[in-house]
Amino acid sequence: MARLFVSDVHLDAGRAAATGQFLEFLATEARGAHALYILGDLFEAWVGDDDREPANDEVCRALRALAATGVACFALHGNRDFLLGAGFCERSGCHLLPDPVIAQLEGERVLLTHGDALCTGDHAYQELRSVVRSPGWQRRFLALPRSSRELLADEARAGSRRHTARTVPYVMDVNPAAVTAAFRAARVRRMIHGHTHRPGVHDGTLDGAPVQRIVLGAWYEQGSYLRFERGSYQLRELPR
Repeated sequence: MARLFVSDVHLDAGRAAATGQFLEFLATEARGAHALYILGDLFEAWVGDDDREPANDEVCRALRALAATGVACFALHGNRDFLLGAGFCERSGCHLLPDPVIAQLEGERVLLTHGDALCTGDHAYQELRSVVRSPGWQRRFLALPRSSRELLADEARAGSRRHTARTVPYVMDVNPAAVTAAFRAARVRRMIHGHTHRPGVHDGTLDGAPVQRIVLGAWYEQGSYLRFERGSYQLRELPR
């Protein structure tokens, strides 16, 4: 049975087409799979498990329905939805995994990660990441009224757009040294991640042995996923 991987779906109320495509994906390609792995940024924003955006709730219910059929659903935090918690798991039927995590795929150890921690050249983002991922910051943020959190999230997205517009593109891509360090630390030969929105398969060698890094695509304009079955990995695009 196949294992499917997606990342950077970036669902929000303003992107009804993407939400519809993801719901269709859950109802078709994902049905009958062994497992679905969501490697971060399922949502464009998640201000806490008390989120009541109807579109997000519909996605959670669809994930729960998929899990009820026997498909194991896993999720990692992304840089946009790092506040997913136990309430999300209850609503969606997903199991939250640590980032990074090593999965056993047909006997092979494969490193799964969102990918933002590999972009070490983006110093401003890495500094922000260290702040918002701290338990103390998250406790203080989640203690705010939901309306205040939503306003702050809107401001953060606007700031992110400005940062992206003025930052040299290669700075926001993975750092080769960070990738090498991740391979060595995890003692794996294959890595799957998202975040960079640059889908592709990158083959190389490390310490005299072959390694492979598979990058998942974003769903802003075109839905896509990675399918793994019987030792074969295939990046696939969904019909427009």
